[in-house]
Amino acid sequence: MSYLDLYLNNTPLIISSDDDSEPIATIIGIPFDATHSYKPGCRFGPDAIRDSFNNIEIFHPDLQVDLETVNIEDLGNTRHTVVASEMIDMVKKITTELVAKQRQLLILGGEHSITLGTYTSFPKETGYVVFDAHYDLRDEYADIKLSHASYLRRIVEERGPENILHVGARAFVKEELEFLKENNIKTISDKEIREGKGPKLLKDYVSTFDSIYSSFDLDVLDPAFAPGVGNPEAVGITSRELFDLIHSFEETKVIGVDIMELNPYHDDGSTASLAAKIMSTMIAINLSQN
Repeated sequence: MSYLDLYLNNTPLIISSDDDSEPIATIIGIPFDATHSYKPGCRFGPDAIRDSFNNIEIFHPDLQVDLETVNIEDLGNTRHTVVASEMIDMVKKITTELVAKQRQLLILGGEHSITLGTYTSFPKETGYVVFDAHYDLRDEYADIKLSHASYLRRIVEERGPENILHVGARAFVKEELEFLKENNIKTISDKEIREGKGPKLLKDYVSTFDSIYSSFDLDVLDPAFAPGVGNPEAVGITSRELFDLIHSFEETKVIGVDIMELNPYHDDGSTASLAAKIMSTMIAINLSQN
């Protein structure tokens, strides 16, 4: 039996106008937030992003891409669990099966611990770019090692730091900064983004890889633009700065994307709209390269 049949509910919410052609991207949702440390509710994020995606414009004139005319496959959500290790195992099995299809994969969360299961299922040479207000490099948080606050440390332990670029951090503890420096993890700082250096630095980095996996923790944005997140941090980047960075991917194949930490309970609709726009833009950028 396929793991997709075993673990996914196959009740799609994304409306596709062309269901007969080969899908250009696959979407799955992972409604998990059992290790949240501040505001619970991110498990409802996947469907909120889908709902917003169905209600925004998905024509991209700058890229000459109209997503209204293509088939975007939505496989629904994974089954619910509150055990982090069980979630990681399930997600790795699903993602490995979907990566073999060689189609752009978009994962909707859920909390950021999910990325430990998704990114590590892609080929090891895949570059990893994460947009996040936090480093998520703690060894433990709340006495557990599998957590949204420690997932990136687990990735470094499993795969090494060489292919990682962290973008936009502005809130972290001393332990994380020491680990970051010890492992020479590459960064684009919040300050460099404010100074306008971010897009070129990001473009230079991704140009060294044949393919990229990009992870978006929505709390990288200032809460003025994205109030509906699990761990909001003041004084972040603007939505315009984020999309200027996103367009740095235009010449690089982005084979995996995840969008994490949307919390509909604390949103006014703006965060979900941004998440949907990120998803639409990442699909359009990939499609424009074909």
